[in-house]
Amino acid sequence: MPVEIVKDKWPGSVRQVTLGATAAEGGTRSHTVTVGGEASLPFMHFEAPMPNRPRVAIEIKDRRPDDWSPLLLEVWGAAADNPAEWAKAAEQAGADLIVLALSLTKADGSPTQAADAAASVKAVLGATGLPLIVFGPGQAEADNELLVAVAEAAKGERIALGICEDKNYRTIVATAMANGHLVTARTPMDVNLAKQLNILISDMGLPLDRILMDPTTGALGYGIEYGFSVMERLRLAALQGDNMTQLPMLVTPGFEAWKTKESKVGEGVPADWGNWLQRAINWEVMTAVTLLESGADIVVLRHPESVARVKAVIDGLMQPA
Repeated sequence: MPVEIVKDKWPGSVRQVTLGATAAEGGTRSHTVTVGGEASLPFMHFEAPMPNRPRVAIEIKDRRPDDWSPLLLEVWGAAADNPAEWAKAAEQAGADLIVLALSLTKADGSPTQAADAAASVKAVLGATGLPLIVFGPGQAEADNELLVAVAEAAKGERIALGICEDKNYRTIVATAMANGHLVTARTPMDVNLAKQLNILISDMGLPLDRILMDPTTGALGYGIEYGFSVMERLRLAALQGDNMTQLPMLVTPGFEAWKTKESKVGEGVPADWGNWLQRAINWEVMTAVTLLESGADIVVLRHPESVARVKAVIDGLMQPA
């Protein structure tokens, strides 16, 4: 007796968001990247096709970071000393997108100035044709100052500016609107807070197809279950027709995974934890894949081997059964 597979048909869908602008569109990117468009839960191809595959971004910094694992600094080598060279290396490693994270201070300890941030962004744009996302240092005052300069320096490139939070979104959204960019909207792990920030940004006049939603998450074993639940609820709300949750989701499993003890510590741990490097890579990969299954459209990673493994998983998941 044949078994009929029950299929859900949802009234809503996720908006499609495009990053980057080619020469024909007023930018200099070699191509654009479009995410979103889902009309079913992740990889449920028998219910509705996924028009756009999830994308993998690689995070780089504007200078060699002081707080990254030596395993990461070793694999990137001298490229980590120069954002342009790092961007080239990231593209060669298979990145679909580049995330440039600005530092609060320069290598000598002096504050990063607006001109420094603009120069770093121009260098990265000149080194790679990939679409770009730029994160501020994470302090509201510095974010506002640096991202305004970044937005002006990258006018026409349709980059994404972040991170918009409830305390600093106004300036970032305003400069994104003035210069033709997108924004990433970050909230703690909470469905209502994510929706509320999207409403506030939209009320300023930025179209919803220029917003990426970052609901934040934890790493494997460090709160990922709650992050998964929130992302799943956001996606269900979107499919059920909630206009303010119908945005593609960007998450940062690289940042989360590489700050866990399992990834940070190579000595003084139980022998059955195994090889430090492979353990750290596995932590990043498993975190990223779990979040893809909860609806992530962009995952931001740090290790090139993780990028290769996650992209291989995406290749498999994008094949209809």
